[in-house]
Amino acid sequence: MSLLLLLVAIGVFAIAGFVLGRRRALASVQGNTRALHSLPNYYAWHGAIMAALPALTVLVIWLIAQPLVIERQLAGFFPAAEFENDSQRILLMADVRRVAEGLDTAVAAGTLSSDEAIDIRTGGDASIREILGSVGVALGAGVTPQVLEAAQAYRAFASKGGALRNVLILLVSVAGLAYALRITTGDFRARNRVEVVMLGVLMLASTIAILTTIGIVLSMLSETIRFSSMYPFWDFVFGLTWQPNFQGNSQLGLLPLLWGTIYISFVAMIVAVPTGLFTAIYLAEYASPRVRSVVKPLIEIIAGIPTVVFGLFALVTVGPFIRDWIAQPTGLGTSGSSVMTAGLVIGVLNIPFISSLADDIINAVPQSLRDGSYGLGATKSETVRQVILPAALPGVVGAILLAASRAIGETMIVVMGAGAAARLDLNPFQAMTTITVKIVSQLTGDTEFNSPETLVAFALGMSLFVITLCLNIFALWIVRKYREQYE
Repeated sequence: MSLLLLLVAIGVFAIAGFVLGRRRALASVQGNTRALHSLPNYYAWHGAIMAALPALTVLVIWLIAQPLVIERQLAGFFPAAEFENDSQRILLMADVRRVAEGLDTAVAAGTLSSDEAIDIRTGGDASIREILGSVGVALGAGVTPQVLEAAQAYRAFASKGGALRNVLILLVSVAGLAYALRITTGDFRARNRVEVVMLGVLMLASTIAILTTIGIVLSMLSETIRFSSMYPFWDFVFGLTWQPNFQGNSQLGLLPLLWGTIYISFVAMIVAVPTGLFTAIYLAEYASPRVRSVVKPLIEIIAGIPTVVFGLFALVTVGPFIRDWIAQPTGLGTSGSSVMTAGLVIGVLNIPFISSLADDIINAVPQSLRDGSYGLGATKSETVRQVILPAALPGVVGAILLAASRAIGETMIVVMGAGAAARLDLNPFQAMTTITVKIVSQLTGDTEFNSPETLVAFALGMSLFVITLCLNIFALWIVRKYREQYE
């Protein structure tokens, strides 16, 4: 039974628990719902939860534990020195899984004899050389006898583990359903049990979000520490040259990348902030309901356009326009890839983020503030400038910093619109690059995480994390300071 069929079976038991739990509760009080402690649907949901939740919990634990157990069992097929190395072990296990999956293809394609196919399915002792010659047709060269033996063992362990998993999960689901039906009576506090489970689900969701953030930070921090042990960290932080060389003698200075990131983001925010904020003020305070109903969705369509489309727009339209009409006539540049190209397009991309959020925030300002301003004789423009915008300032600052974080993290538009040159230059019509682009370039291709040229990507990611964290702290400070003033 495949994993999908197993999940379908659990779903069937959950539906059965929902129906039978409700019927059991009503039958226990002869249909008198007033005699029930909880509403009938709570008993139904209790039956569904007991049939599904324990089984799904065991299934998740099994799916996490089984690969670890199988990997431990396969350690004897390879030299201890290779298997103890993390990177080599990952590559070996990837080859084993690839060959194990390819064995099915070889059997289905008829490239193996019937005896070899039986040995592959059962983990038998067919001649490795014979099978290796047949498997080479399906998997190509590079399949070693050790990998093939490990793949056969992997298939055997996975097959036995899958069968045991299916039996165990189905038994747990049936047992949970039977237990739920046995304790379902009119006096059973089904509502309390269901609400406790839902509270646990909500807490689990929030915990997963927190743990994910912690895991991301720790993974970047650990690799950044490894990088600092291979490359002088102060040379990275204050270096003025970015010239990675996988042959050695690399210069991995952060400052050119940081400058390009800040410069492009600055140009983007010059475009996005005034346009987005003025759009939000117009839609919230001046536009008629009919105009608002048309303009607001049209602006928000921009947020749904993939960034690669914006990148193509920068490459094909904006870049050549700036080069032919501004940069070349003024002698400031000859390339269509520039800070100005990427900044303008990223600014357009960020307009709907600022306008939509600022519009919602301005509309959330209490009407009493507007009425009080009008009552004192202020005009509409004075009310907007002196009452509404100060009251909405914390939210507006949050929207601007959210857009700034998006501009800092943009990659595709920078690749197509700004180029990949890491330089310190004030000319906005020169090609530059950002931290995110270099993270991608350093991790592209077959790389191993044992050189400073590769590990520098994690140091760059950590730098981006620190920058965005500082932006968020600044936004929180602004919100707290001015919220106290207007509350």
